[in-house]
Amino acid sequence: MEGLAMLRQLIGEVQELCELYGSSNYIPHQPHTQLLYHHHQHSHRWCFPNFDDDSAEDDYCDPIMRSGKSGTLKTMEPYEPPPTKKSRKERNRGKLPGTTNSAEVMEQEIWKEFPEDLFEAVIARLPIATFFRFRLVCRKWNSLLNSNSFSQHCAQVPQGHPWFYTITHENVDPGAMYDPSLKKWHHPTIPSLRAKTVLPVASAGGLVCFLDINHRNFFVCNPLTQSFKELPARSVRVWSRVAVGMTLNGNSTTAGYKILWVGCDGEYEVYDSVKNSWARPGSMPLHVKLPLSLNFLSQAVSIDGTIYLMRSDPDGIVSYDMVTGAWKQFIIPAPLHLTDHTLAECGGRIMLVGLLTKNAATCVCIWELQKMMLLWKEVDRMPNIWCLEFYGKHVRMTCLGNKGLLMLSLRSRQMNRLVTYNVLSREWLKVPGCVVPRGGKKRQWIACGTAFHPCLTASA
Repeated sequence: MEGLAMLRQLIGEVQELCELYGSSNYIPHQPHTQLLYHHHQHSHRWCFPNFDDDSAEDDYCDPIMRSGKSGTLKTMEPYEPPPTKKSRKERNRGKLPGTTNSAEVMEQEIWKEFPEDLFEAVIARLPIATFFRFRLVCRKWNSLLNSNSFSQHCAQVPQGHPWFYTITHENVDPGAMYDPSLKKWHHPTIPSLRAKTVLPVASAGGLVCFLDINHRNFFVCNPLTQSFKELPARSVRVWSRVAVGMTLNGNSTTAGYKILWVGCDGEYEVYDSVKNSWARPGSMPLHVKLPLSLNFLSQAVSIDGTIYLMRSDPDGIVSYDMVTGAWKQFIIPAPLHLTDHTLAECGGRIMLVGLLTKNAATCVCIWELQKMMLLWKEVDRMPNIWCLEFYGKHVRMTCLGNKGLLMLSLRSRQMNRLVTYNVLSREWLKVPGCVVPRGGKKRQWIACGTAFHPCLTASA
């Protein structure tokens, strides 16, 4: 009650001062009022006296006469509830279609001066699928595939994981590509190959080399851009199976590429894309034992311009230098109980992958070639929990890609599995099933394939 009496006395003295000085701001006497209501010309606000103010000015006049002065009064705006998070639908309500926030709109005056070479450098580093969407932006971006400067930017981008081009047992669009980074299958349509029965046998620089089922004609294609070329007929007619290897003349296909085929009887030829012709540089040297007994289940590997092929009787490897034309033979004993083995490579190392079968147990094993001793050293094997699925089954294995990241097809009467193995990280992953395109649910059976590093500018 004592505080209320003091407040009444204060209000009364203020009223007397206002009347004394002729103020027009008359404050009615309200004995129960604890707030001062200030009537302004354009707004109504509740004002709390600042009792902590140390100002030496009049303690009675200034709170009323100078209510707008900073530090004299604490102003409290009408109460507003705290902001709440709105849903995207509420935030977009009232916006016209096609309109965006001004903060999200790029300044045209700035972006139109963006250097063209930086545009190409950025686009060259986009994921493959994203680039093909960006090609729809304008004709200029669509024509980047034919730009020499864009090709140079693409050549500077470090190679990622290879993709896999595989052949399925479907009559329509048999080709299927697997992107391991997105774990997604793609079904390209290559009109030039649709009427042909071909097998992918080698790759280099983003190009895939195909051989028809009769082992007569060769084709080279970029599966991404459908750049296609049918190679001229070979000068040597060989109707038996041949092993095939492919290398680049430089860092990209702009400097050309070469393709080697070799038969078990020692016949071989080399195709040079620069000359667009086949040539037989020489004959097989005498120290290479004939017939070669090539392992056609094993694809060739290419390291620094040299092609390596697996042979048997005796077990080992034969190599051919694409630059010097020199043949070499290495006798390397195969591991015991080994079947369905194939060569692979990773960072210049020669690897071997195969099935190790003993009694009823089967396991996938990885070996690395010890070049000094010419021996295979086991470096990894598939996890045991996965191998239990193979127990008691007659399992066959096909290697669908052998460039650092391996894709293996493991199948039996009761099983059909696809797995990848990363040689560097030693990581095993299961591959999702390849489903028939256009809304189908039937899984496709992968027959064969090869790994290739996707390149947007590689031209056949």
